[in-house]
Amino acid sequence: MEEEKNTVFGKYEMGRLLGKGTFAKVYHGKQIATGESVAIKIVSKEQVRKEGMMDQIKREISVMRLVRHPNVVELKEVMATKTKIFFVMEYVRGGELFAKVARGKLKEDVARKYFQQLISAVDFCHSRGVSHRDLKPENLLLDENEDLKISDFGLSALPEHHRQDGLFHTQCGTPAYVAPEVLRKKGYDGSKADIWSCGVILYALLAGFLPFQNENIMSMYSKVLKAEFQYPPWFSAESRRLISKILVADPERRATIPAIMRVPWFLKGFSRPFAFQLEEPVSDDKELQKSEPANPRSKTSSPKFFNAFEFISSMSSGFDLSGLFESKRRAGSMFTSKCSATAIVSKIETVARGLSFKVGNEKGFKMRLQGPSEGRKGRLTVTAEVFEVAPEVAVVEFSKSSGDTLEYAKFCEEEVRPALKDIVWTWQGDSPGKGNMGGGYGEESQGQVIRNVV
Repeated sequence: MEEEKNTVFGKYEMGRLLGKGTFAKVYHGKQIATGESVAIKIVSKEQVRKEGMMDQIKREISVMRLVRHPNVVELKEVMATKTKIFFVMEYVRGGELFAKVARGKLKEDVARKYFQQLISAVDFCHSRGVSHRDLKPENLLLDENEDLKISDFGLSALPEHHRQDGLFHTQCGTPAYVAPEVLRKKGYDGSKADIWSCGVILYALLAGFLPFQNENIMSMYSKVLKAEFQYPPWFSAESRRLISKILVADPERRATIPAIMRVPWFLKGFSRPFAFQLEEPVSDDKELQKSEPANPRSKTSSPKFFNAFEFISSMSSGFDLSGLFESKRRAGSMFTSKCSATAIVSKIETVARGLSFKVGNEKGFKMRLQGPSEGRKGRLTVTAEVFEVAPEVAVVEFSKSSGDTLEYAKFCEEEVRPALKDIVWTWQGDSPGKGNMGGGYGEESQGQVIRNVV
């Protein structure tokens, strides 16, 4: 197999071992095409199944797809063979924040910078319904610019993991950073528990040691449950006031992230990271208008021909390998139609303008639709293209050019699908699949790539 030659699927060169855990090893890697450094986490499927950890792996993939932020380690790609799963992630060079804390307390301005980046990233995760549940300096990495990156979402959770009471009940996390309500075993709000952990981290950055530590674990838990700790004399009055609002035993009285972000101590030198430039930058309105010729389809009488194998691969759930990792099918972004390409384009333009989207026509039967307002990652921009499969069958494919993934999924599911129902023959994935149509693709040497995970 290719990885035995120190390459993974011919795309990445494998380098030195960076670290290993119970179920995985992490290697330095390099993308062959670009030379970009990456970290490659290799997980044994057999070990994961034996330990009943497959749901955790699925959850980690789902979560990392949701939380694209400058202060979160980026998941670039997930690939799989018959026996292994490969996470290709952003390579963060600076090591753990823990290493800095272990050497002693940080200057207040430096601690504040890391805390600002931590809170910005945690706020973004919570806006996506993601609770990390194991925030600690060991899971906070630093890049070459000394900027913080949250890693290790293995214990994170999504809203669907709540019980009927709307709370989490799984005890997890690291004892010194875990919130009192987690210890009480009566259910807890994951986002409020994360905020407690952020408070412990801030204390540790400023102090060089933890607020709750005792050789006797039960004594430590007793202090955590009562939020009983002392401040070193060098803490400023402003930092004490902030920590005292976060390390509150009652989660209902604990400071929220919006409240933290209004505190003058926090705001000093703070600039919200522009999380929204992670994708290709969207052209401005003038560029959008320039791309629209007077008669955009005058030189192209028919749409591009869509290769039949591509069509079968795209539309058949038998080829959709993402089902190995995702329990929920992503919002459909491709459909077939028996209408003419011109009629399809006209309908899409009408629908887009009805939603106040700007419409730019590119070459042939391809459109660019730009949303009317700023989202969490800037304006949503969607490309729609019509392909010909047969004389009376066309395939229409939507793809996100820029903007937020959740907003794009909502646009496809709640706006596009209902509005185009009169021209749609079938949406991708709506018909049940009939298994692996090709056969013989189970050999490990073939490799299975989980496409478009991120």
